[in-house]
Amino acid sequence: MSDVATRVKQVVAETLEIDASQIGDTDRFVEDLGAESIQSVELVAAFEEEFDIDMDSEGALGVKAIDGAVDFIAKAVAEQHPG
Repeated sequence: MSDVATRVKQVVAETLEIDASQIGDTDRFVEDLGAESIQSVELVAAFEEEFDIDMDSEGALGVKAIDGAVDFIAKAVAEQHPG
């Protein structure tokens, strides 16, 4: 598992107060992990802090699953922290 994926799962676990080992790569935030609307906003903020990035809120909130978040964040990190 990539470092980004590991860190994404840790942030999700802390924000949603669940065990990181229970989070699958394709789990959906709302349907599988029980995230509520306000927690989606909290997740975006937590990802920005964890990875030291600025995320497009609309685009970020459109991400519905762990694997999508990993891809979205990896792209943002590559763009904002090249090299």
